[in-house]
Amino acid sequence: MAAWEDGMAEPERTAVFVARGLTKDYGQGPTAVHALRGVDLDIYPGEFIVLLGASGSGKSTLLNILGGLDSATAGVARWREHELTQAGDADLTRYRREHVGFVFQFYNLIPSLTARENVALVTDLAAHPMSPQEALELVGLGQRLDHFISQLSGGEQQRVAIARAIAKRPDVLLCDEPTGALDCATGILVLQAIEKVNRELGTTVVVITHNVPISLMADRVLRLADGRIAQTQVNTQKQEAATLAW
Repeated sequence: MAAWEDGMAEPERTAVFVARGLTKDYGQGPTAVHALRGVDLDIYPGEFIVLLGASGSGKSTLLNILGGLDSATAGVARWREHELTQAGDADLTRYRREHVGFVFQFYNLIPSLTARENVALVTDLAAHPMSPQEALELVGLGQRLDHFISQLSGGEQQRVAIARAIAKRPDVLLCDEPTGALDCATGILVLQAIEKVNRELGTTVVVITHNVPISLMADRVLRLADGRIAQTQVNTQKQEAATLAW
């Protein structure tokens, strides 16, 4: 991937993500959908970021560009010294494999495999992975290693998905509505697992949610509206997931 262009100003602190003028349009002409409209953003190592906003505000589009799953129409997005917006498919695949873990609302697990075997699918491809057992123990599933996915609750399945995402020791964990399909109590268990990954491994975490109380866990909360960052809130005192209710 291409390095950051000469002459472009570095942020005051060293950020893991830098976006400048990030724009994403779907379609052309009067029917075009403007998903992102010139987003500027810095994300720093070890931060816990929450993206809030209504459906269609640009949250998932922003997350997908940062994760190398989508391309921008204009602007620049950079991961450390690598520019994502000009990278080819092979470079983006390597970036996702080496640096990014993804957690989505739907778990995408293989039902015919056990929790341990689902996680092992990732560790077999990673350069310096943790063991499947270590990853599952980190999310509180050390006693469910050899249970098939159909034998696990929805919250347990989501925690298997988190274990799978973190087993390759990613630098950043990107979560799109990870509690969207769960009830309150189960969702809190999932958030506790994500919180633990951020705290104990130092993983930079970005979580998309519609649930405002989850924002109390974050270092910073970014509210998106109409493809722009409309508001940034800094939490000087974060709350733990166990204290949340929504």
